[in-house]
Amino acid sequence: MDLDIRKAVLANLNNSTYDDVRKTIDDALATQEEKVLPGLGVMFEVYMHNCSEEERSQVVSKITKALN
Repeated sequence: MDLDIRKAVLANLNNSTYDDVRKTIDDALATQEEKVLPGLGVMFEVYMHNCSEEERSQVVSKITKALN
């Protein structure tokens, strides 16, 4: 079976409202299940593709600080 996780996640979130996306993220963080990591990764990828270089730098800085 060939499963394209990226396409599945994007199809699932198509036409989502702010509340839908917020609930998806909050639920993923609350459950701490590894199966939600690909979905969060796809959302992060979409976000980063739509950021300016300055926003990307800020995100990378915040992640670096959180990891250290």
